[in-house]
Amino acid sequence: MIKSRYLRCAVAVLVLVLPVVLRGQSQSLWDLANKNRGLLKISTLFTAQNVRDYLSGEEGIDRAIEWCKTTGVTHVFMETFRSRYTAQRKTLENAKSGFEAEGFEVSGCVTTTQVGKISTGWKLISCYTNKATQDELQKIFEYTASIFDEIMIDDFLFTDCQCGECKAARGEQSWADYRCDLMVRVSRERILGPARVVNPNVKVIIKYPQWYDNFHNRGYEVLRQSADYDKTWVGTETRDYDDKRWGGKVQYEAYYIMRWLGGIGGAKTGGGWFDPYGTTEDTYVEQARQTVLADAKEMLLFCYGSLQRETGPANVQKLRREIPGLFKLAAMVRNKPIRGIAAAKPPNSDAHNEQYVFDFVGMLGLPLVPAAEIDADAKAAFLSVHALKDTRFSDKLKKMLAAGRPVLITDGLAKRLDGIDLDDENVTILKVSGNPKNLLKLTREQLRPIREKLLAPLGIKFDAPNKVALYLIGEDHLVVENFNDEPIDAVLEFSRSVNARKTLVLPVDGNVRLLTDGRKLRFTKITPRTLVAIEY
Repeated sequence: MIKSRYLRCAVAVLVLVLPVVLRGQSQSLWDLANKNRGLLKISTLFTAQNVRDYLSGEEGIDRAIEWCKTTGVTHVFMETFRSRYTAQRKTLENAKSGFEAEGFEVSGCVTTTQVGKISTGWKLISCYTNKATQDELQKIFEYTASIFDEIMIDDFLFTDCQCGECKAARGEQSWADYRCDLMVRVSRERILGPARVVNPNVKVIIKYPQWYDNFHNRGYEVLRQSADYDKTWVGTETRDYDDKRWGGKVQYEAYYIMRWLGGIGGAKTGGGWFDPYGTTEDTYVEQARQTVLADAKEMLLFCYGSLQRETGPANVQKLRREIPGLFKLAAMVRNKPIRGIAAAKPPNSDAHNEQYVFDFVGMLGLPLVPAAEIDADAKAAFLSVHALKDTRFSDKLKKMLAAGRPVLITDGLAKRLDGIDLDDENVTILKVSGNPKNLLKLTREQLRPIREKLLAPLGIKFDAPNKVALYLIGEDHLVVENFNDEPIDAVLEFSRSVNARKTLVLPVDGNVRLLTDGRKLRFTKITPRTLVAIEY
């Protein structure tokens, strides 16, 4: 009886105290997120179906608000349309008012899946040559602009259709050129123009997918569209490399594409967007770190519904613990130039059989500087077959070699070069063999001479295993991230003596011992899946 009475009392106390504790945790992260929202916003999306399922009643809205506050989310996007479903105006407006009353920023979103006539290719995608499809698209954006002053377009604004209408309209153009021209015209005439007529204050965001090597083939023309839209966002989903359904993308891809599109979009560049699909807690938060390292102003957690089930809750719990550190990381990189090896992918360039090679090269401990144009004055450069898109490429390469600049060239590009001395001492040929994934098999010993030559103009040497990335930020910060599943040791040597200190380690229970010896920084036992930031 006594034990039973004590148990009942303990349960009663827990019932009274636990909500207060949880509210305290929620308020703590919410306050921190609001304090830092000018530095880095955290946002989430309610898909059109999430709006229906979670935001149709006051209880659901209250739960969603509490979850957002507990996660540090200060900005929410509410979707009006996805896959033939349109969220009801009354539901959207009521939810929007509820979130705004609690201090959230609220924006709209449209996912252009299954609009009008379906493509002959992927069945989620539409035929935008078709007038009825264009008419329906316009109505969707007019409706959305009547509710929201800002609209995000999820990354399905492309086409792979080859129906009779498309073939007739294409004429003598290549599919890539036709689709780029078509989607630029559709954006201007059926999205931006009509939305601005309905709401002169509306701002429309184009969010690009992560598959940058196929943009032009499906109608994403990043130069013209980035100029036309009010803002640009980036898909930074990399997920788990070994996942059977979602895998094959290395973590560095999120960094490369965010920096590359950031260089194109400039001040228009907003945030990065990632999801929980095919992730563990470790690979989920690595998406966040790469997004922030790439100087994103915002990170969007897609999407509220998916984060309530399967891997979502555990992923979010780990992310919550890292958010204070992510704010520190954002402050470290904000608007600072990065240093390293120029790695240019000209827009609309073909990858041939070197798709996403930049992502894999970044995993080799080579600090890349993503760019849209080849800079002949770069201190060091990595060049792939993409470079052939630049009509002045041959002259630029000759200038680099004449100036004694080290250049790393893929074997695929080397085979296509005429009039270039590949025996030049400044040329290193990287054996990709038509499969960039092979680069992850290079040993520490094989990587050492490549790094030594490419990093020499930067005044540093770096020795580490494969799958350890290096980022040089400004003149006095650097980041090393271990993507391996085991501890690693690394050495970074400068051409001068430095005083260095650790300023951040993620995850919070990660560990690394830093030993400084004049010009050398020795990283001992960097724990698996760990990022360490250094000020020197």
